Amino acid sequence: MPSKTVTVGSAVGLHARPAALIAEAVSKSGVPVTLATPGGNAIDAGSPLMIMTLGAKQGTEVTVSSDDAGVLDRIADMVATDLDAE
Repeated sequence: MPSKTVTVGSAVGLHARPAALIAEAVSKSGVPVTLATPGGNAIDAGSPLMIMTLGAKQGTEVTVSSDDAGVLDRIADMVATDLDAE
């Protein structure tokens, strides 16, 4: 599965609001997407609770994986953006 590694951009990491926005985008895409931190197991990015279990803080590298290149880029961009600033 193709992947892209990005740095978490949200000032407070992937907590409730960013996790919910990312999970909603994944669910709407209809395509499986996983997230993983270095050395961690991949989780289903369609679940905000699973995203929060990553414990990813601002500056943490996260690997986004999906078979759909467009969805992969969109979700990777979301992880790298400060979603709390919007």
